[in-house]
Amino acid sequence: MTEKENTIVRLLTGTGGMLYFLKDEAVSCIAFMGRTAYAVADAFRHPKKIRKRELLYFMDLCGADGVPITFLICFLTGVILGYQCAVQMQKYGADSFLAGLVGCAMVRELSPLMVSIIATGRTGSAFAAEIGSMKVTEEVDALRTMGFLPERFLVIPKLFAMTLMMPLLAVIGDIAGILGGALIGMGLLKQPFASYYARTVSWVRPGYFFESILKTAVFGIIITFIGCWRGFRTGSDALAVGRSTTSSVVLSILFIIIADTILAHFFNTIFF
Repeated sequence: MTEKENTIVRLLTGTGGMLYFLKDEAVSCIAFMGRTAYAVADAFRHPKKIRKRELLYFMDLCGADGVPITFLICFLTGVILGYQCAVQMQKYGADSFLAGLVGCAMVRELSPLMVSIIATGRTGSAFAAEIGSMKVTEEVDALRTMGFLPERFLVIPKLFAMTLMMPLLAVIGDIAGILGGALIGMGLLKQPFASYYARTVSWVRPGYFFESILKTAVFGIIITFIGCWRGFRTGSDALAVGRSTTSSVVLSILFIIIADTILAHFFNTIFF
């Protein structure tokens, strides 16, 4: 075969391998989605089956343990955004718009994204590593052998905990971001706190907080689903756990951005 023919064969072989891999991953994802949906429905039908001790543990892991880093990062994001905007606004005498710009940007977009990315790195990767390690040590296979549905024991507490805690972290992030902008408004632009607060209230509608809460709840579901799914897809060695953890973070951020794009269009249609 000529070099050109070899190149074409390699290209076709690579494309076929990639399509087969994507088909295999899609089938696995849909099957896991079905099993998880069944486990969620069963949990709502029989609430006493929910493992409350594990639910409280994961609520503490996803919520209370993440408050300091969430507050710090969202506060610093508000400071950075406020500073960058204040430098430009001073040139045109538009200082009064700083509160509205920082408040709307933080509450509607930046805070939900920051909270979700933090949760992806902290919690989503931990979910994938935990289930992946159980897969390597054949604990997941042992649950199936005993007739238990692994998703009910390993996914449901995590899913409920993330769905409940993410909106609370979003509210904390919203407040932290607004305070960061207020620090710049009062320090750099010499605006009184009462004036900055009044402008923030007039610009940031209550519906924007609802948008932030709903977004982070959806993002929490995505993070948990992908983290647990990649954990169940782990191979049989230690390297596979690392690959699953890495892929869970990458895929979670990708689908969070996609979901944020769809939700942003939806809420813009409602509010404007």
